[in-house]
Amino acid sequence: MKVFSNAVTYDYSWDEVSTANWRKYGPWNNKSEHVLAVDTLSRDVDPNTGILRTERLITCKQSAPDWIKALMGTSMDVSHVFEASYVDPSSKTVTMVSQNLTWSNLVNVQEEVIYKPMGDNQTQFVQSARITALCGGWQRIKNSIEDSLVTRFKENAVKGREGFERVLEMSRIVFAEEKARQRQLL
Repeated sequence: MKVFSNAVTYDYSWDEVSTANWRKYGPWNNKSEHVLAVDTLSRDVDPNTGILRTERLITCKQSAPDWIKALMGTSMDVSHVFEASYVDPSSKTVTMVSQNLTWSNLVNVQEEVIYKPMGDNQTQFVQSARITALCGGWQRIKNSIEDSLVTRFKENAVKGREGFERVLEMSRIVFAEEKARQRQLL
């Protein structure tokens, strides 16, 4: 098993970040073009805790490295990820856990992302992923698969931060314009 971890501090409030999080795969994010679809499977609020739980299926155009496709004898370029998210308004945390559905007989990728406030105008993003290749006794192939996926996570983390920063900037502009319109109506 290999572990990838990443932490970023955004200069935006938790309210801004937790709201923009739902737009991170939308048209404002030019770094998420690999996301083909995001389907909400379920969404409910726990009446006792107020926690919003959402389950989504994320469909991506993100193929495996060529050597893995050659090994598996396939050219599959579409992958699916199951994501469950929990928005806790009382503790001001957003926790998302995801699991790959595609290639799950070859590799298990479990990712966790947490957004939490760091003061009034900063939010911390903490990401970790546990990657386990399921190749039995073939340690060399197992290590190559895990190393390849850790490298991909590192590359995608840079793109993800750039894309989410743009979503945050656009959200702030839209919210400011909306507030100005509301003031004009009063």
